[in-house]
Amino acid sequence: MTFVQIIDFETERLDEMQQLLQEAGERSAGKPGGPKYRMLLKDRDNPRRYLALIEFDSYEEAMRNSDDPETGKLAEQLGALCIGERVYTNCDVREKGEIK
Repeated sequence: MTFVQIIDFETERLDEMQQLLQEAGERSAGKPGGPKYRMLLKDRDNPRRYLALIEFDSYEEAMRNSDDPETGKLAEQLGALCIGERVYTNCDVREKGEIK
């Protein structure tokens, strides 16, 4: 079952975060088990607040990715650019599709 992790965070250093993510993506290109899709949402009412949606093929793949030392290092670097704590929400995708 497809799995999505939602990360709720605040930052004033989004450009630096995006640079770290781009570099990490280049290093992990073609590596199995990583994220399949991501989406970044910006809160219109709080310009420092973002929601990142990260999609994996399964919960198990997400946990293997989470256990990777490179993922831990990236999370630490990203966390240093955040204001306050990040909030993680783990979701199983029950339905997905375009609305026509």
